[in-house]
Amino acid sequence: MSYVKTIDELCQIRKELKAQNKKVVFTNGVFDILHAGHVDYLGKAKEFGDVLIVGVNSDASVKRIKGELRPVVPQNERAFIISSLKPVDFVTIFEEDTPFEVINKLIPDVLVKGADWSKDKIVGADVVEANGGSVETIKFVNQTSTTNIIKTVLEKHKD
Repeated sequence: MSYVKTIDELCQIRKELKAQNKKVVFTNGVFDILHAGHVDYLGKAKEFGDVLIVGVNSDASVKRIKGELRPVVPQNERAFIISSLKPVDFVTIFEEDTPFEVINKLIPDVLVKGADWSKDKIVGADVVEANGGSVETIKFVNQTSTTNIIKTVLEKHKD
């Protein structure tokens, strides 16, 4: 059974979860080179509810946001890896630069982003709050990032 779903499949699952009074949490990201910060973040995000849905940026979206050299890992592999993590229940890949359309269709109970985002800048926060949900931020435990990992690899490769 695949935990990577289309948005239409997730909307049906969301209806079923709502009928069961399950609290649905949504977060999103590129998740290009998976690292400890990602795993910690997703574990903390899951603590806000019963079911964690993760939106993963498509390859085209990542290129527009991060530049032509990204992503390093293709979208289907990134989605598979994220879907294999214990806290994650479902994953969807979205083509847009932001997850607004996914959030607008799913209407999660809780929207989660990293604490580096101010709540007024979190895409979809208005939709979630207008529907009685909450917006939460998670403080990062370390400063690990995919960009820093790539820089480290390139610096070590020079030697």
